[in-house]
Amino acid sequence: MPRFSYTARDRAGISSSSSIEAASRKEALRLLSARGLTPLRIDEDAALGKKPARTVRMQPQANPPESHATAQPPSPRRRGVTKGPSRRERLPFLTALEDLTSSGLSAGEAIRLLSVRIKEPQLRALSGGLWERIGEGASLSTAMLAFPEVFDSASVNLIQAGEATGSLNDVLKRIIAHLTEQRELRRQLVSALAYPVFMMFVAVGVILFFLFYLLPKLQTLLSALGGELPASTRILVATSDFLIHYGVFLLIGGAMATIAFWRWYKTRPGREAIDAAMLKLPLIGPFAVSRTVLSISQTLSVLLENGITTVEALRMTARQIVNTVHHRAFDEASNRVLEGEALSQALGRTACFPDLVLDQLSVGENTGNIVPALKKVSLTYQQKISQQLNVFTKIIASGVLMSVFVFVGFIAYAIVSAVFQLSSSFKM
Repeated sequence: MPRFSYTARDRAGISSSSSIEAASRKEALRLLSARGLTPLRIDEDAALGKKPARTVRMQPQANPPESHATAQPPSPRRRGVTKGPSRRERLPFLTALEDLTSSGLSAGEAIRLLSVRIKEPQLRALSGGLWERIGEGASLSTAMLAFPEVFDSASVNLIQAGEATGSLNDVLKRIIAHLTEQRELRRQLVSALAYPVFMMFVAVGVILFFLFYLLPKLQTLLSALGGELPASTRILVATSDFLIHYGVFLLIGGAMATIAFWRWYKTRPGREAIDAAMLKLPLIGPFAVSRTVLSISQTLSVLLENGITTVEALRMTARQIVNTVHHRAFDEASNRVLEGEALSQALGRTACFPDLVLDQLSVGENTGNIVPALKKVSLTYQQKISQQLNVFTKIIASGVLMSVFVFVGFIAYAIVSAVFQLSSSFKM
């Protein structure tokens, strides 16, 4: 019987290497899965001059030990696809998979059907790649590890827990609901910012039209009339002349400053400095806190509800926090939780989270209902973020409109005052 050498990781995340006898590679993968091992690499030992069979390498979970480096899975480009699947295919794929599995199909049969029937190229490539690995004996969660650009570690671990407990359909529904809520939040954010950004572009266009087109024509007319211009008109004319002659240099300088600032922001010190400064701003600071609380409550409730251990749930939740100040504070709180401290007390020490949230978590911990408490916090902050976005939109839109009205009014005053002053001097 052939012997296969393998490197695998157990449920505790510890990697080990050994060998196993099996009739085929598919049977070897099945035996390893039955032992609770996640294969990272498996290949058939050479024997009697026979060339070794091709090696099957599985992409490991996030943060693998450095001593067990593994090869990357084949990229979609090598499979003849011009562009590989991305994170945007995750929700449509899981939705289609849940529709089929809820109808009675197994996960493997559902993915095989998707790989044949689905029309969208990226989803078809994703389904085909998963079916290829499942056909070799890998489980659904193990096959998903080969596509880290599509499935994050939290989704993969939830799928693995669903497979182990036989509740894959329930897990898929919860993941889909969680991803749908996140997508809706992003849609609200984009919708809230669309109108203010549009108004800013219109305002800048109107101002530039006055300064570069109308004002030079009026300046020629006023100069032909002669006389001294009022102070407001001189300021307006000087501004127009400056922008006409030096506007290109200002544009280049602004672009260079923006690039330099962006590169600094991408560094760790720059990101931490900007995130800390944003928390002190009147409107942006409370919104950043609300977004962090919503991200923690949503992710942690879904993970704990589906049987993920507290250690893994805290680690995966930390990756969803955008603000680096809050991320560092949550890491510190997670370390205290692992030492035996309650989550509400650990988060309270950071001074980054609202007292009401800490009180709700404390009540949930004392009553043994931490997941319902997290869900309640999530629902509350979903509504709060919607309200904050509405206020934010109205304030920005009102500010932009007021700025445009003030500038247009200043232009009108400067022109009218110049006409009156020149006409009065002409009569004299």
